[in-house]
Amino acid sequence: MSPKKIVVTGIGASSPLGGTARDSWNALLAGESGVSTIEADWVERYELPVTFAAQAKVAPSDVLERVETKRLDPSSQHALISAREAWADAGSPDIDPLRIAVDYATGIGGIWTLVDAWEALRERGPRRVLPMTVPMLMPNGPAAAISMDLAARGGARTVVSACASGTESITNAYDHLQAGLADIIIAGGSEAAIHPLPIAAFAAMQALSKRNDDPTAASRPYDLNRDGFVLGEGAGSIVLETEEHALARGARIYAELAGGSVTSDAYHITAPDPDGNAAARAMRSAVEHAGGTLEDVTHINAHATSTPVGDIAEYHALLRIFGDRLHDIPVSATKAATGHLLGGTGTLEAIFTILAVHERIAPPTINLDDQDPAIPLNVVTAPLPLGDGPQLAISNSFGFGGHNAVVAFRSV
Repeated sequence: MSPKKIVVTGIGASSPLGGTARDSWNALLAGESGVSTIEADWVERYELPVTFAAQAKVAPSDVLERVETKRLDPSSQHALISAREAWADAGSPDIDPLRIAVDYATGIGGIWTLVDAWEALRERGPRRVLPMTVPMLMPNGPAAAISMDLAARGGARTVVSACASGTESITNAYDHLQAGLADIIIAGGSEAAIHPLPIAAFAAMQALSKRNDDPTAASRPYDLNRDGFVLGEGAGSIVLETEEHALARGARIYAELAGGSVTSDAYHITAPDPDGNAAARAMRSAVEHAGGTLEDVTHINAHATSTPVGDIAEYHALLRIFGDRLHDIPVSATKAATGHLLGGTGTLEAIFTILAVHERIAPPTINLDDQDPAIPLNVVTAPLPLGDGPQLAISNSFGFGGHNAVVAFRSV
């Protein structure tokens, strides 16, 4: 049986650049940065070595009902906001709840809930731990919140694969639609880990940028002076369905989810395989899965976190499969503007890739002042028209644990 054509009919986001997918995209094209100094008093209280992050542009409390913010961890709050937007953007489809499913992801989960509960237990005793603590801290909390809100009874699955989580949720949704397990799936990823503990832990690993005096310029993929990633927060959600189902209900189609792939390095718990074999295999497989060739790829949204080791490892993986042609392909590194949303980053960047092929324009990479000569990519630094021809773009996500996930989107 030939594979079904899977399409994107709705997008939603809560990000450091905007409270919606469209606002986030417009800010990205305008070259804005979502990074700023953290004003919370706990930065000084804990003497954190990093004092900035890519905080959500719109606080969930400005969007959700008070009861929702009290009963959901911030990671679930962002997820619910983006999923509601994506569902409305898809036309709020009126279909059998048994044919609606959720494939969602997070990298860490309810860290705010977990640590707050521990502090309540330690300082005030067990009677002060809230009854909703466990449901709020569960990594599957975002998927559960979305499925209950949309009455999605076709399954609510959760992926946890560090920074590859959001992209892997999209590949899972693709497979589940191909298997006929649902007619429509809301896929996405969410994270809300701008908290003293993750900041201190990532800083202890020397993973975070320490440009406290110039936060908007801190995330600088491929720049010779990059010194680490910037922690971000938010969520991205997309609505996926078969083309047949979308056309039957008259839905607008943004792009085709043409394929995807997941591989693993089996190399190191945090460091990428410097040879890039598994990452390269994921990219090649995603393109082949899409029914294309490497010559068909017109745009790349790179993982590019702005770490000295990670950026060059991804370059080597790209070079391994594309060869010299790589240097002609426009590459965008959108974490320069958004920071790194961990489990939420893959779907947010998938949305940027969807809009890139839909509107035929590659978004810019900000803060690239002195490109590393060891990474001679064709980096997009101003919005770049992609032309009128067929577009096939890939979006890469790589995570701690050696997780590699890549999705491919085709223009329609």
